[in-house]
Order: sequence, then C-alpha cells, then structure tokens
Amino acid sequence: MRLRQVMASDAAPLGELARLLAAELVSEVCSIYVMRPGEILELAATHGLNPSAVGRTRLRVGEGIVGLCAATQEVLNLADAQNHPAFAYRAETGEEPFASMIAVPVRRAGRMVGVLAAQNRNPRQYSEEEVDVLETVSMLLAELLAAGGAANGDDEGVAATVPRVFAGSSLGGGIAVGRVLVHGGHPSVHRLLADDPAEELRRLHAAAERMQRGLDELIAARAPSGGSAGSASREVLAAFRLVAADAGWLRRVGDVIRSGVTAEAAVARVAGEVRDRMRRIADPYLRERLADLDELAGRLLSILVGQEPAEPVPPGAILVARRLGPADLLDWHARGVAGVVIEEASPAGHAAIVARAIGLPALGGARGVMAAARSGDPAVLDADEERLILRPDADVRQVYARALEARTVRQAGWAAFRDRPTVTADGTPISLMLNVGLALELDQLDTTGAAGIGLYRSEIAMLARGAVADVAEQAATYAKVLDAAAGRPVLFRTLDLGADKILPGGPPSEEENPAMGWRSLRIGLDRPAVLRRQLRALLLAAGGRDLSVMFPMVATVAEFRAARNLLEAEARRVRPAPRSLRVGTMLEVPALMWQLPELLKEVDFISIGSNDLLQFTFAADRGTPAIAHRYDLLSQPMFDMLEQVLQAARAAPGRDGMRQAGTSGGASGGTLGGTPGGAPRGVPVSLCGEAAGRPLDALALVGLGITTLSMPASGILPIKAMLAQLDLVTFRPVLTSIRRGGAGAASLREPIAAWAREQGLPV
Repeated sequence: MRLRQVMASDAAPLGELARLLAAELVSEVCSIYVMRPGEILELAATHGLNPSAVGRTRLRVGEGIVGLCAATQEVLNLADAQNHPAFAYRAETGEEPFASMIAVPVRRAGRMVGVLAAQNRNPRQYSEEEVDVLETVSMLLAELLAAGGAANGDDEGVAATVPRVFAGSSLGGGIAVGRVLVHGGHPSVHRLLADDPAEELRRLHAAAERMQRGLDELIAARAPSGGSAGSASREVLAAFRLVAADAGWLRRVGDVIRSGVTAEAAVARVAGEVRDRMRRIADPYLRERLADLDELAGRLLSILVGQEPAEPVPPGAILVARRLGPADLLDWHARGVAGVVIEEASPAGHAAIVARAIGLPALGGARGVMAAARSGDPAVLDADEERLILRPDADVRQVYARALEARTVRQAGWAAFRDRPTVTADGTPISLMLNVGLALELDQLDTTGAAGIGLYRSEIAMLARGAVADVAEQAATYAKVLDAAAGRPVLFRTLDLGADKILPGGPPSEEENPAMGWRSLRIGLDRPAVLRRQLRALLLAAGGRDLSVMFPMVATVAEFRAARNLLEAEARRVRPAPRSLRVGTMLEVPALMWQLPELLKEVDFISIGSNDLLQFTFAADRGTPAIAHRYDLLSQPMFDMLEQVLQAARAAPGRDGMRQAGTSGGASGGTLGGTPGGAPRGVPVSLCGEAAGRPLDALALVGLGITTLSMPASGILPIKAMLAQLDLVTFRPVLTSIRRGGAGAASLREPIAAWAREQGLPV
C-alpha cells in the first residue's frame, strides 16, 4: 500500500522508493542509477548497498551489468551476476555477498535516463510478476527523474556545439538546410495507477475507435486527386490501417490494464515491449511492421493523455526521429518540414515510399543521431550524398545554402526538358524510363516525360498491403499501370520477395545470407501457384495490349525456361490474349555471363539489375555501410562485364519478339528495340538500378553503349539535361582511353568526372 502511495506521488524521494520496492520484491538490495552527461551512470539511491557509495559509484554505458543494461536497453535477469562476463566490481558498494541481480532500463521519450537494479544473496531469477513490477516502477522513475531535471543530458547544462556527420541511406533525394526539430516520440505518461480497470478498458477502446476514425479521415483527405501525396495514403495508409485494426496488440494492452495500471501506462508499456523486439530483429520488413505498431501506440497515447496539437513548424525545419510511420510523415510534411532524418528506417519501408512519392529529402539508418541532436541545432541534410551534418560550420552552411538555391534554379530549368525528346548533342537517341512500385508513382510518367516504365516492382504494392493479393486485385493494379503508361512500354518484374522483403504471412528468414538464398524466382518456381496467379493477372490486365514480363534472380537458363513455360501455359488460357507477349530476364547473377549464348536464344530482352549484379560480383553486401561504397559500378571489371553482355546481345540472332496466346508467331513488339514489322536484330539490353539515376553513372553507361536506362523519377530530367549537352561521338574514345589507362584501379569514376567537368557537363 505504501509503495502504491509513493508511486502515485509527484515528488517521491528516490531513497524511499528504493526501500519500498526492495520490500515489495522481498529483495535485499534495490538501487537507482541515473544517467549523467558523457554517458555515465551514477548511483543516485540505494537500499541494501553501502550508503556512502551514493554519488561516488559511477559506470560507463556498457560497463558492468548496469552499464550493459543501459547499452542494450534490455532487462538483464541473472541468477549469478558476479560470474557474468560484464560484471564490474566496485569495492565501495559492499555488494560482494549478493549473487543474483536484475537490471531494468529506465527510458523516457525513447532516451535512456537510468537503470533500476535489485539484488539478492541467494542465486535466483526474478519472476515474471516481479519483472512487471520493476518495469512499471521504471516508468514512474523516468518521470521523477525528468521532474528533477535529470532526464536529459542538455538539462545538465552541457551544450553540444561540436559539428558531427552522420551517414545513412537515402530514402528520398534532395537537400535541406535549416534547424533541427527533434520528434520526441510518444507523449509522457504521468498517471500510472488506476482504481477502476473496467473504466480504463473503456477509455482504451474509445481511444482506439477515435484513432481509427482519424486514419480514415487522413486516407479520405488524401484521396487521389492527381497529386503524389494524395495517392500515397490510398496505398500505404490503407495497409497501415490494417495493422491498426489488428486486435492482437490491443488485447496485450488490455491484459496490462487488468494488472492495475491506466490505459496510457499500459499502451506505453506495450510500446516499450515492441521497441525491445525491434532491437532484436534485423529483418527490415519485420522491423517495419513493428515500427507501424510503435506509431499507432504513439497516436493512442496522444488521444489518451489529451495532448494538444503541436506548435507550427519553423521554416526549413529538418525533422529528426528515431522511427516515423507513414501517417506521421504525411502529417509532418503537411506542417512544413523541409526534410527528415529517421534513425531506424530502411529504403523499402513505408516512410521511404511516402518520402519519395512526395519529393521530401529523407535519410534513414543514421545511427546515434537521436542521442546527439537537439531541437534548434543548425543542420544540413544532404540526402543525395547520404549524410546529415549536425551543427555545421558557418562556411559549410553557406555553401549548402548556395547549392540549394542553385538546385532550385536547375530544377526550374530541367522542367523545360520534360516534353523534349531524349537525345545527345550529336543526335543519338536515348531512352530514359522509370522504376516504380506503387500507383502513387504513376503520375511521374507525365511529370518527367519518361519513355515508359523500365522496372515495375510488383512486390512493393503487396508489401505495402501486407498480403499477396488475389488474381482480380492484382489484375486491376496492373491494368492501372498500363492505362497510365498510355501505350508507352512497361516491363513488369515478377515478385521479388525474400531476402530483405519477407513474403507476407511467411516466417522470418533464418538463412545466414538471405540475399543469396531462397528468394525471387526461386520462391516462384518452388511455389508455382503464387507465380501462376501473378502471371494470369498480368495477362488479364493486358487485355489485348502489349505485355512485357521479366523474371528476377535467374541463375541458369533452365530456371528461365521453366518460368517462361509457366507464363506460356497461362497465356494459352487467357482471352483476350495480349497483342504481343515479350519475355525477358533480369541479369543480376554473374553465373549467367557464362550462359549468354544459350540465354540469348531464349529471351526477348535483358534488363541488367545493377544493384544486385554489383554486390554479387564483388561479394559485397550493399546493405553493409562499411563496404557500401567500396566497390564501384564505374570500375574495370564492371565495364568489361557490361561490354561483354552488349557485344553478345548485338551478335545474337534475336527472336521474333511476339507470342500470341503462348505461340511463337508474329512480328516484333518493339518494346526495347528490335525492328518492328521486320526481322529482329540482336537482343535489346537495358539497365535499371540506383546508378542509372546518377548523371555521372548514366554518362558512363551511355558511353559504353547502353542506351536504355531505367531509374527513379528524380533522375530523369537532370540526366536528360546532361545528355543534351553530351557529344557522344567525342566521349566514347575518351572512355576507351580511360579504361585502358585504369588497369588495376579500384574505380574509374574520378577520371570520367574530371573529363565531364572540363566539358561543363552537369554531373
């Protein structure tokens, strides 16, 4: 009873709390450690240890059991703590007699503010009920420390002024220069204990209904009206709402409420459990689902605690957040943020999809930025170069401000190229196409003047939806893509699931190297029912129009042949048949290089997947920051490989390029080349990937002879403008000379860039 009274108090003394908690747990020691500036944990109160150690005993984050708890932000429940590898002996505490120990992290607004620890002489593990008590008390303790001014390092008067650079992954290109606005995460919970659990359950369900209505209004407000941001909610927010409607996580909140805490305290508790799970899961797709739950918990908390609407966003603000869901991102964008940095986000996540759709500069995976950034700090976000410069020098800010102004001018100039043909200064036609994955990106065909869609990622809509759609739903989606293309070519890639894109409803991958494991076409051939449903949907969507289908992650000609046979079997059943049916492969696996003669007899076109081809060629995981930029597409091995493909494709006899309802007769469809109405010449080759959207890379690829590139929308107009100034006849012998002189070099990027700068090309 006394512990409950102290917990309900707004000014509970730490020593009294430690004493009462020790009694509640029948524990001989209870100690409270508080985070101090410099990531130091200081013993602030104890019952059972030497009182003179208070204020003297200090541990670095990561040092000792307490420091390890702070570093991992996980509960450590140890029966024999002193023999644990992390144990750090402090003579002044007098803790030698105590064997067992439990350490619980104390967090507020996503930040570590301390550790709560209990110890016993007898070796034992604390029960689940005792852990629940400690975690509930840790929530109260976080508020007590905040009230005492110890919850944040900046409250201690230590001002952070040193410039810092954080690297990450670009979620959406662009530059922003402004002041940091730290997204503090969930609102604080001040009322923890409840007298009437039934009333708290009623409050929870009322808040959940209000949250659902809010999401419905957000979706309706962004119904398709011709804009990318409007379309985003229809795709991504609809999937997000499905997560909100899942009763499973709300049942867990209800169970916590029945233990005697308020609805808001229960939501905060479950949100903490979700965050703990997120730290232990490496898979980006599963982390994205947990991030959705974390945002929903934040929305529920805001309703339950009656949080007032936030203040207006300062002009040019750069939002810094640990996690950000799609609905929150749209809210912040509507309020005027110029860019976002998300510590825990992946390029395939919901936030990234929305950021790209609305053209917001965004950076993900910037580890440690939340701990370092403070609201009001000046910052530069360079999402193109994948970095955030926190507290930059004045000179750096000025340089970026001028670059941003110049970029704005350039973008206005690029718009003039939208309706012009893509052609080099010497008259060579080039085809620039789009990579898309959602309906919200289709309007970019017209805003960029792209020649078509060179890569439609069919799995993205399913990942956003959270499930594999049935044939009718898939067919409707694909028909919408063909309608938007209005006769321009579209290359549909079949489902590329697995690796970092987990099959919806499937178990998480336990493979040691999932990027080279059971994924993409391998899943399709092993689970042909899923692949055949998709192929049938594509054929139905074509409805008498041209259809081009390509298979990903092909490693052998036999795999391609098996997949094509499935497509042709479905084509014999579907009416009306496509006007033309072209079947190609992604070239991502180097093994295909030694099968080119046979492969080129089987395919209508080849699309080089530069991202995977690069990582497989150099055995370098592109998701590993330490080596992400170590190997270069603009290098001698890659140039030689690409040239070999081009030469073999040009020399190949080619196919007729058209199949009617699974037959092999007809004329060329002319999707990516060939000679419509006559005998085909060679096999058309295109290249898709992030590199295609970078002007310097595009320059080198076009110089090599790849004249069809597929890229993100942001690359189309800048590359179109660059190509208009390029004399390709002059550049090709220069590139040949650079390649001859670069034998053994890790990269040829710099000499190519030097030539481009001499010519005044905007690369």
